[in-house]
Amino acid sequence: MKRTTLTPRPDWQEKAENAGFIFHHVDGDIYWDESVCYTFTLEEIERDIEAPTQELADMCLALVDEVTASPALMSRLAIPEAMHGMVRESWERREPSLYGRFDFAYNGQGPVKLYEYNADTPTALYEAAYFQWLWLEDARASGLIPAAADQYNAIQEALIAAFEGFGVEGLMHFACVADSSEDYATVHYLRDCAEQAGIRTRQLYMEDIGLDAHNQLVDVDDAAIRWLFKLYPWEFMVRDAYAPALPQCDTIFFEPPWKMILSNKGILPLLYERYPNHPNILPAWFVEEGKPLPVADYVLKPLFSREGANIRVFKDNQQVLGTEGIYGAEGYIAQELCPPPYFDGHGPVIGSWVVNNEACGMGIREDDGPITGNLSRFVPHYIE
Repeated sequence: MKRTTLTPRPDWQEKAENAGFIFHHVDGDIYWDESVCYTFTLEEIERDIEAPTQELADMCLALVDEVTASPALMSRLAIPEAMHGMVRESWERREPSLYGRFDFAYNGQGPVKLYEYNADTPTALYEAAYFQWLWLEDARASGLIPAAADQYNAIQEALIAAFEGFGVEGLMHFACVADSSEDYATVHYLRDCAEQAGIRTRQLYMEDIGLDAHNQLVDVDDAAIRWLFKLYPWEFMVRDAYAPALPQCDTIFFEPPWKMILSNKGILPLLYERYPNHPNILPAWFVEEGKPLPVADYVLKPLFSREGANIRVFKDNQQVLGTEGIYGAEGYIAQELCPPPYFDGHGPVIGSWVVNNEACGMGIREDDGPITGNLSRFVPHYIE
């Protein structure tokens, strides 16, 4: 694994916008950064990233099987009691999952370490699945990288194949909140993948979803929402105005309700309890008042948190770094401190994707500090 400085394509911004990548800058700061890239050997990809991703994905499904059978564990994860039946029944029906992203620390020298599993509403998908592949093709053609270079990236093909296998009948809705260009572009991309799989689609905003007289979800035209991809967290949905109708509605959701378990950072201590010596799992614990932690260097993470919000870093039991946000009311977990490896002062985090629970590709986010957030840069990679 190496970090290499490159010359950006002179027309990359034009190509990005023509391809629908409208959030290549965020708040005036560069988000897509092709002035650098990371290179890997095939062994590093297959042995150190792909194989652990698949093993962890399978371990997570085993954990869902256990948690859905335990009201106590579901409550430990702050899943509202009124939703326990919906979560359990969704798993019993084995409702399909589209995708998820494991975030890893990795330096090329040892096993990856799991930071968290973004199992419900992972972003950085379009840039990982599509735009970095366009970069690879251009970079090979121009001689910027070796002509034989490859990329760990079968994400788009896996997405289309997954949609083909879901058995969608009729119209599938794709929804996100109204005020996020990144979410809109991600949903638009997934909608395009679904259409390539032969599915009729319609895009709408979460704010436009309503209920009919039979407590079924409908869109702005009062059309029934039978199949819904929602780039919107379950922990928000179960507290929205239509939440009481969710357990009885006929909508098939992507991600399914059982993903409430895996999108919760409480799975980190649960995994550690079950696999305490696993090389890819960091020690983690539920934070309980009056119960000291067994380490002095750790990170506090809310059960629900996104884009690096409400994270606090402690060294020698003293907070040295923290971020603001709206999360934390449901409780925290502590994870042993494991800073990302630094290459030339920059810390990469590997985002390893699963589609239909199969490992299939990765993207890399890079930051100058230890917390990866909304402004952390996305950088491409290739296999030597």
